[in-house]
Amino acid sequence: MQEIVNAALSDDVSSSDFSALILPDSYRAAVVLKEETEMFAGMATRDKEPEKSLHVRDVATPEPGPGEALIAVMASAVNYNTVWTSIFEPLPTFGFLERYARSGDPWAVRHDLPYHVVGSDLSGIVLRTGPGVRNWRPGDRVVAHCLSIELTSPDGHDDAMLDPEQRIWGFETNYGGLAELSLVKANQLMPKPAHLNWEEAAASGLVNSTAYRQLISRNGAALKQGDIVLIWGAAGGLGSYATQLVLNGGGIPVCVVSGARKAALARAMGAELVIDRAEEGYRFWRDESTPDPREWKRLGARIRELTGGEDPDIVFEHPGRETFGASVFVARRGGTVVTCASTTGYRHEYDNRYLWMGLKSIIGSHFANYREAWAANRLIAKGMIHPSLSTVYPLAQVGTATQSVHRNQHAGKVGVLGLAPEEGLGVQDHEMRHRHLGALNRFRNC
Repeated sequence: MQEIVNAALSDDVSSSDFSALILPDSYRAAVVLKEETEMFAGMATRDKEPEKSLHVRDVATPEPGPGEALIAVMASAVNYNTVWTSIFEPLPTFGFLERYARSGDPWAVRHDLPYHVVGSDLSGIVLRTGPGVRNWRPGDRVVAHCLSIELTSPDGHDDAMLDPEQRIWGFETNYGGLAELSLVKANQLMPKPAHLNWEEAAASGLVNSTAYRQLISRNGAALKQGDIVLIWGAAGGLGSYATQLVLNGGGIPVCVVSGARKAALARAMGAELVIDRAEEGYRFWRDESTPDPREWKRLGARIRELTGGEDPDIVFEHPGRETFGASVFVARRGGTVVTCASTTGYRHEYDNRYLWMGLKSIIGSHFANYREAWAANRLIAKGMIHPSLSTVYPLAQVGTATQSVHRNQHAGKVGVLGLAPEEGLGVQDHEMRHRHLGALNRFRNC
């Protein structure tokens, strides 16, 4: 493994040098264990502790199959699907792995293991490619998006997200990115932005692509100039990219955050209209089963106060149960609520009168297809969108890193080092980096 690290840190190593490296039989990885899926039984979601369920262990190195690549992971990042995996909600992910193994692909059988290597982001270097891989070779510096597809059915050939065998790598497949090595399909790979270090480059794949499809793509809300966009959690992982995409696309973000520090971060990104939920005391539920429409109306009035009397054209939804009723209410007549997650609960409740009588739309959006992910990554490579990395942990502390996301103690994205021995490595375009250094450090300085 040290020879791989030495090669990765060298500026004078060829593709053939990487091809000649001897691969280790095993590597360190963050895993959950099938035998522990009931360890949190009976506990409330908020009380479950990823620090107890995530383990860093040696696992066997897989061989890349047709269309696959083995990656030396320099850095990765924590996403909310890692939280779900680690607390075994809504279901243990081993069911996904078992179904994948039964799919008829002989290479998929490898994914059904008594452990699940988690993680749906990475930056790193290609070590090996399987048969049929033409666009990538050993030594290429890459980032990975998390869409794993088969495309053997016609359904996915208009939009790959509609492939019946669409899966999220590191969540519904094994060999994820929170590890020293990782196995991906070659069509998950994209060029690493040259002005970013490894941990910055690893932060954006999942959330930036997700926000891009939600807001910009014709498969999502198709943002246009001047659109007012209400963004929940605007200083978090998804929301920080949504805020930047709206600003970059000529829209007007209304950023909802949960504290003064996060309000300052939203303003630092260029947002002018910010609502601090904690300061203003919004409570959208009277109790566990009773929503409070008066609070929806209070939020709507506050939005109009900030916008000069206008309601949001688009509501960028991902909290789910806690906020969904308010989102449907505050969207303008003919407006769109676009949702990609339910981090506060999957069972939503809203007043349908405001939807049908207001001619509003709800769009479900799940990650992104390769074209959308590539376009989102290109914006980062061009310096138009910036990673919102705030904190970086070593792989040995991945449980602590994931717990901080579960507790909403983070801002932006939480990174995890893989083979990179320290932070700050991997930059190739120092001139471009210098031009954007302030934006790159916005969340690090928070």
